[in-house]
Amino acid sequence: MVILAIVYMFNFVDRQILGILLPAVREEFQVSDSMLGLLAGTAFALFYVTLGIPVAVIADRWNRRNLIAVAVAIWSGMTALSGFAANFLQLALARVGVGIGEAGCSPPAHSMISDYYPPEQRSTAMGFYTVGISAGIMLAYLAGGWVVQNLGWREAFLIVGLPGLLLAVIVRFTVVEPERGASENRLDSGASPGVLAVLRFLLHRRSFAHMAVAAGLASLVGYAVIIFFPSFVDRSFEMDLVAIGTWLGLILGIAGGTGFFVGGYLADRIGRTGQRRSLLFLALVMLATTLLLVATFLAPTPAIALLVFVIPAATANFYLAPVLAQTQSLVGLRMRAVASALLLFVINLIALGIGPWLVGQVSDMLEARFAEESLRYSLVAVCAVILPWAALHLVAASRHIEDDLARATESD
Repeated sequence: MVILAIVYMFNFVDRQILGILLPAVREEFQVSDSMLGLLAGTAFALFYVTLGIPVAVIADRWNRRNLIAVAVAIWSGMTALSGFAANFLQLALARVGVGIGEAGCSPPAHSMISDYYPPEQRSTAMGFYTVGISAGIMLAYLAGGWVVQNLGWREAFLIVGLPGLLLAVIVRFTVVEPERGASENRLDSGASPGVLAVLRFLLHRRSFAHMAVAAGLASLVGYAVIIFFPSFVDRSFEMDLVAIGTWLGLILGIAGGTGFFVGGYLADRIGRTGQRRSLLFLALVMLATTLLLVATFLAPTPAIALLVFVIPAATANFYLAPVLAQTQSLVGLRMRAVASALLLFVINLIALGIGPWLVGQVSDMLEARFAEESLRYSLVAVCAVILPWAALHLVAASRHIEDDLARATESD
C-alpha cells in the first residue's frame, strides 16, 4: 500500500511539475493562456482518459502489479523527454506520452486496494493512497521552483522523470498482487465483463453518474487552481518562482494531503450509519470551499491569499477518496478496474480536458479589461460557478447510494 502511494506521488510529480514551469514555458515559446491551458490539460488528458479504459480491461484480466510497473516506466521516460522539446508542439507531444503512461496507474491500483481493504475501511485506504497526489504536487512545486530558477525548466523535467525508472523496478519486485475478493470473502468467478457490460451496470446505478459528474466538476476547479495558481501569484503580486514553489508546495502538500486522508476517514466514520449522510456532508464541505477559494483569489496581498488558501487546499480534497471507494463498492470483483477507469474518464474529461483551457480562455477574454489581473477574476468566476454545481450532484447521489450498494453483487 505504501509503495502504491509512492507510485501515485510520482504520478503527480510528473503530471503537475508543468504548473510551476508554465511561466518559463510561456516566456520561451511566447504562447497565450489558452495554449498553456491546452498544454497543461488537454494534451495530457486526451490520451490519459481514452487509454485508461482499455488498460483497465487488461487489469481486470491480468496481473495488476506488472501493469503498474510498465506504466511507471513509460510516463517517467516521457517526462524526462519533455526536457528535450525544441518547440511547443514537441513539448505537447511529450505530455501526450506522459498521459499514455499514467493511464495505467490508478484503475489497477484502485482494484488492488479494494482487495487489500474491506468496504468499511475502503474510504480511509483510498484517502491514504490519494495523499500521493498532494505529496507529488508538493515535490513538484518545491523542486520545480528552485530548479527552474537556478537551472532551467528543461532540467526540471529530467530531474523528476528519471527516478521513476527505478521506481518501476521496485514495484515489479516488491508489491504483492492480492487475491481478488479477498477483503470481502467474495468468490471470484473469473468471468470478466466487457467495457459495455460494466458501463450498462453502472448506468443503472444513478448514484454513480451523479458522483462521477460531481467529482469531475470538483476536479476541474482543483486542476485549474493547481495549474494556474503560480501564474496568478506571479502576475498579481510579482512573487519569484522559488517563493511561489515553496509556499504552494507546503500548502498543497501538507494541507492538501491532510484533506485527502481526513475526507476518506470522515466518510467512513459518518457512513457507518448510512452512506447517504457522508455524501451530504461532502456537499456541505464543497459549498464552504467555494467561499474560501473566492476569498483567496480576491485577497489584496500574497500573504493573505496564501493564508486563506490553507483551508480550501484541504477541504477541496475531501470528496475524492469517498467517491473512489464507493465506485469500487458498487460493482462486481472483475469490474473494479474498468469501473475505476470509467470514473476517471468522466473526471478527467471534465477536469483536465476542460478546466485549464476554460480558465485560460476566460482569462484571455478578460485581459482587455483587467490586463495582468485577468487570471485572478477568471479563477474567481470558475470556482464560484463550478463547485456549487458539483455539490448539487452529490446531494442527488445521496438519494440513490444505499439502494445501489445493496445491488453490488449482482454480477459476481
